[in-house]
Amino acid sequence: MSLPRTAKVPFGGDYNPEQWPEDVWKQDHRLFDAARIDLVTVGVFDWALIQPAEDVYDFSLLDRIIERAGTQGRGICLATGTAAHPPWLAKAYPEVTRTDFEGRRHRFGQRHNSCPSSPVFRRLSTELARRVAGRYADAPAVVAWHVGNEYGGACYCELCAAGFRDWLRRRYGTLDALNAAWYTSFWSHTFSDWEQIEPPSALTEHWRGPDHTAFQGITLDYLRFSSDAMLTNFRDEKAAIRESSPDLPVTTNFMGMYRPIDYHRWAPHLDFASWDNYPPDDGSAARMALTHDLMRGLKDGQPFWLMEQTPSVTACRDVNPLKRPGLMRLWSWQAVAHGADAVLFFQLRASRGASEKYHGAVIGHAGRADTRVFREVAELGAELERFGPVSLGARTPARVAMLFDWDSWWALEISDGPSRLVRYQQVVLAYHRALWEAGVDLDVVAVAADLSGYDVVVAPALHMLKGDLPERLEAVAARGGSVLTTYLSGRVDENDQAFLMDVPGPLGQLMGIRVDEWDARGPEVVNPVRLGAGADRFDVEARLLFELVIPQGAEVLGTYQADFYAGTAAVTRNSFGHGHGWYVAAGLDQVGVSWVVRQVLARHDLLGPYPDVPELESALRIAPDGTRLLFLLNHRVEPVEVTARTGGVDLLTGDRAETGQSLRLPAYGVVVLREDR
Repeated sequence: MSLPRTAKVPFGGDYNPEQWPEDVWKQDHRLFDAARIDLVTVGVFDWALIQPAEDVYDFSLLDRIIERAGTQGRGICLATGTAAHPPWLAKAYPEVTRTDFEGRRHRFGQRHNSCPSSPVFRRLSTELARRVAGRYADAPAVVAWHVGNEYGGACYCELCAAGFRDWLRRRYGTLDALNAAWYTSFWSHTFSDWEQIEPPSALTEHWRGPDHTAFQGITLDYLRFSSDAMLTNFRDEKAAIRESSPDLPVTTNFMGMYRPIDYHRWAPHLDFASWDNYPPDDGSAARMALTHDLMRGLKDGQPFWLMEQTPSVTACRDVNPLKRPGLMRLWSWQAVAHGADAVLFFQLRASRGASEKYHGAVIGHAGRADTRVFREVAELGAELERFGPVSLGARTPARVAMLFDWDSWWALEISDGPSRLVRYQQVVLAYHRALWEAGVDLDVVAVAADLSGYDVVVAPALHMLKGDLPERLEAVAARGGSVLTTYLSGRVDENDQAFLMDVPGPLGQLMGIRVDEWDARGPEVVNPVRLGAGADRFDVEARLLFELVIPQGAEVLGTYQADFYAGTAAVTRNSFGHGHGWYVAAGLDQVGVSWVVRQVLARHDLLGPYPDVPELESALRIAPDGTRLLFLLNHRVEPVEVTARTGGVDLLTGDRAETGQSLRLPAYGVVVLREDR
């Protein structure tokens, strides 16, 4: 099972006609035609409409919605409707609502409010998915199934406590193994019966705040359990769909770098990945690129769907900035450049009431076709129509891998010490930004991924080492590759227990160093680090964490300039086999991170075509027939002019470029060059 079969990159998004009388539907579909919208996602929040009572199902409204979309020639991504449970369900079965970290049982309201361990929720949500699929499996317009919506949150009720204990029995088998993994000899916490185990919460005596207890093993396993519990809900519904629809692909929309759910654990169970892109501000181009690459990496490089983005503004933040003219188009093409095989919006028509009435939409409350937003959407739709199927199934030929690990994220941030100010995501973003600015095509992959095809592996804050990862990283360097990692790496095993060896644990031989001490300081404290040698030396700032490195064969490339450890190693490179292990022991600023990353890339001749042109992004995709598509995206508010490194045709304009010819990209401009063979 793979991606949905479509004739081109699908264009459209979330559509909620159940909120409107049917005469509005006619207007909507006329406007959809004008905007070249050819796919709608429907039924996401229809549980209360489809099932108004426990023993009553009414598909009449959804029948008309699907019939209208199909008649108009639009494809449908059909949701199971289980993203929020109806009021009657909460009234009849109060245990179906979640209990929060403070032990408060929620009443009906909001959407992420269903206990994933509730037998009633599992039974009724699965039955709804079964009936939806059974009714519409043969509808010609349906091209994919959409289970739930933006899974998230956590529950700490007694049902989840019981589910947690069952999960622990399966994971550890015996209490002796669990006690050893959790290090329960600390503070007299040794368990002698499974029923003694409580989920982490504000009601337990070892509370340190949400998601943080003195027993990090318990907290870590509860995060794993919560992710798995919601995955079980997804798998229940997918299995129900498969009873009547064995061939149509199934997905659910992820939320990018979303901390509560380990998407790597989920990925094998999705036929294709999809995600919702809501950047916090106008300056998030690198962050979006990282997340696109993460989503593509979930399925071993298979393209994904951009399931949601706003055409203009969001409505969920304290401040919701408007996308400037051209940004929506630019960011849509950025998604395609990084592997998106669909460009979809939330929402197609603006809701009249409730919390998303001010969320951006293709069609506003007045239903006009002459707004700036609608014109830009229509222009993009026409552009994608001309673009056709050329990028469908295209892959990214990456020789650089970045490791992204939810277990390391969780373990690092629930730890007491060395610093609660060091945030996993921020460290990863800094190293990814350096790669992005260098124009590198890269894969963002799980720590269990096959690394044999990469010349460079970048593993920022690789706090937890699992399985044979150290040996596989050594193999990368031994055959001539480079491995780059940072402070707080190689600290703990999969149970969050420190290695009984020098830091960085099993990475020590590869890195050629040992770390006996580390110094954590507030953000106001700067210890300069001197990089380079001779006339090329320069100083950068380092903050938050400073590991005191003792080289064990590694070459020193950067040194601290202050405090009692001035002159000692902060950046090292170690020869290992035919390659190198690089270690950055301090929280370097972006200039410092970029210097280190470019030193690594230069050895392998991996700098992109325009690494010194600020905010000009490049990305390459290769289609199944061998067609090479070079995407150039100008994220600046000024035009940029560069020299074409290869000849080809710009598929967006039809203009031809010759090698050495000048290419001009306007502000927020895009070029998609089909390279000459």
